[in-house]
Amino acid sequence: MLYVVISFLFLAIVLYFLLGGADFGAGIIELFTSEDNKSRTRKTSYQAIGPVWEANHMWLVIAVVIMFVGFPVIYSDMCTYLHIPLLIMLLGITARGTAFAFRNYDAIKGKKTQNFYNRIFVYSSFVTPLFLGIIAGSAISRQIDLHATDFLSAYIYGWFNLFSVSVGLFTVALSGYLAAIYLIGEADDDKDVLRFIRKAKLMNILAVIFGGFVFITADLEKVRLAYFIFGNPVSLVAVITASISLVILWVLINKGKRKIIRVFAAYQVTMILLAVGYMHFPYFIMIKDGQNLSLLTLHAPTKTIDTLGWGLFIGSFIILPSLFYLYYSFQKKDEII
Repeated sequence: MLYVVISFLFLAIVLYFLLGGADFGAGIIELFTSEDNKSRTRKTSYQAIGPVWEANHMWLVIAVVIMFVGFPVIYSDMCTYLHIPLLIMLLGITARGTAFAFRNYDAIKGKKTQNFYNRIFVYSSFVTPLFLGIIAGSAISRQIDLHATDFLSAYIYGWFNLFSVSVGLFTVALSGYLAAIYLIGEADDDKDVLRFIRKAKLMNILAVIFGGFVFITADLEKVRLAYFIFGNPVSLVAVITASISLVILWVLINKGKRKIIRVFAAYQVTMILLAVGYMHFPYFIMIKDGQNLSLLTLHAPTKTIDTLGWGLFIGSFIILPSLFYLYYSFQKKDEII
């Protein structure tokens, strides 16, 4: 049952990167859109994420619950030594959700208040995935020091380093890329389609640049990232197939296949996560002194894990069909009307 719980944990993390990342990416796309086109971008983004923007955070909640109940020691250490980036990320989620709701449902909709909500929305959409990536980078950077004796070593240097920040920037670029790909299929105007294609190309280029920066900073800070990715056949195959799917995606875009490209974009990000995470398993956090926090040893008692596993397994039969129907119903709303 332990492996069932771990599988649900990684599934929740991957889905949050895919769905929540694209959600944040809509704000990133808007941030880098000219004033003349911002209103159309907002309209398309709202059509895409408006009905389900809160549901995407369900995967984060599930991951947090699994960590809290199933792996309390790892959860405690993570919330202690990474509490600053975690707090900033949670504040970003809250600010972004609040601004999104107010700017769409504000009864007055004055120009000043709308500008205020728009700024909060786009900046928090940038900050949140940035710190999500920083947290992910910190987990494998070996910079977290459980034996630190001063504030900076314990609570700052573990996440505020070149490698973690570069992973954060890479996450921002991936979020923007996912959003642009998704929005290509939502746009109902040819000019908007071309504009989102240009945004997707830009974010694709930025992802490659920041991805290279991740490898450079990993080498500078002695993180064996290249070994983790290219030192085993599973990660290597994941990288190769992700690269091939990227080529297929752009071929499909040129042929006007606007819906299926989402599958290839999601596949690419999933393969990136697999390539990085495969060699780290079962370690969830890699510590400075070489003592890693393992999911296979630092778990809750067997009875707790069994109960959690059955709860997740049974709950998935209720949650997943309901969630899929939510997506389906809003995709078909125009046909119904």
